[in-house]
Amino acid sequence: MKGLIEKIKQIWSIDELRKRIILTLTLILVYRIGSYVVLPGIDPSELKPAGGLLGLLNIFVGGAFSRGSIMALGIMPYISASIIMQLMGIAVPAIQKMQQEGESGRKRVNQITRVLTIAICAVQAPAFMAQVPAEALPANPSGLWWISTVTLLITGTMFAMWLGEKITDKGIGNGISILIMIGIIAGLPGAFGQEVVERMKSGGFVILLIEMVFLVVVTMLAILLVQGTRRIPIQSTKRVVGARGSRQMVEGGARSYIPLKVNSAGVMPIIFAQALMFLPLFLFPNNTSLANINGFLYNFIFAVLIIVFTYFYTAITVNPNRIAEDLNRSGSFIPGVKPGASTANFIDTLLSRITLPGSIFLALIAILPVFAYQANINQQFALFYGGTSLLILVGVMLDTLQQIETHLLNRQYDGLMKTGKIKGRSGAGTAFASSGNNASSF
Repeated sequence: MKGLIEKIKQIWSIDELRKRIILTLTLILVYRIGSYVVLPGIDPSELKPAGGLLGLLNIFVGGAFSRGSIMALGIMPYISASIIMQLMGIAVPAIQKMQQEGESGRKRVNQITRVLTIAICAVQAPAFMAQVPAEALPANPSGLWWISTVTLLITGTMFAMWLGEKITDKGIGNGISILIMIGIIAGLPGAFGQEVVERMKSGGFVILLIEMVFLVVVTMLAILLVQGTRRIPIQSTKRVVGARGSRQMVEGGARSYIPLKVNSAGVMPIIFAQALMFLPLFLFPNNTSLANINGFLYNFIFAVLIIVFTYFYTAITVNPNRIAEDLNRSGSFIPGVKPGASTANFIDTLLSRITLPGSIFLALIAILPVFAYQANINQQFALFYGGTSLLILVGVMLDTLQQIETHLLNRQYDGLMKTGKIKGRSGAGTAFASSGNNASSF
């Protein structure tokens, strides 16, 4: 406990990090306040709690869906637009060229993604209003009211997207993922309280303890999945430094490793798959088989999408050719593997092998809430037994903590260099560290 307090003090003592954390918390507060702003003319007391897939969507947006909020659509339309743009980056050469043009290309892609987000919102907003009971709507709503309501829903999503981008640029962590995580956390106390009340009424205190133990075990498995790595040993070449006839030093020869994650895609396959599962709900609202989150068809399609997106996202984020080039440039190699194309093929093959069990395990954890629900656990609380909710919580929290740790390490390195106590730092060592950082970022 003392170490935790000291770490918090250390974090708070860094001016830049403190400002980033305060900004992140402020923008999160704005997002939560916005989720309570009701659409004009909507009577929230007449809205019924959403169930099934709509209930899951309601969790992601922090209850804004069931309150008829201006942020009822949340950030999911932006996620859907991002999925479409990444798929187009593979199929459309013009988009692929933009993605390879550096910062200018990235800005153009982001602009297209925003426009596509507006288009998706324009489709989903009327579908959302179709789910609102007639009792909650104003009497004889005019056409102008419908247009203004749809416009407000689109504006709410764009504002949430802007908040997420600001958190990413000037705060801590991935802003879009953090907003989704906050929406999930907002529903956790109520779901847990409801489960406790139900168990206490039926005298199931022991069963409640078993549920808590099982929840801890599943959480630990999710952390292992997110943090699990396969280490590839690498060897740096030796070289002699110094002029002939003077004192010469031998540098290099150190052994290190490249950490390839079992789940290199992180939590993004879950978010992407879930966003796609929402689309049939709005396009085909009467299809009950796809809207039943406890049904076989929904969970089968969901698991397959997770496996596919894990491979897809890993392929676009981890570049074996670039890793091989970085190793060759820093004078390092994998023992027993030739530099260049052979190294890239070796890394690609190994990455494919570890991604398969990782993606299957990710899919199994994602559908665990179905089994929890079959064990008579409250459906809202069962969503935290694995599934999208738990994986997003674990993935986003670990990513945010890692970014905070990076800021702390950078601060320590800056302090050491300013004191001038580091001597004999070699160019080879710096290059190798850079290569290692590039590999670790995957």
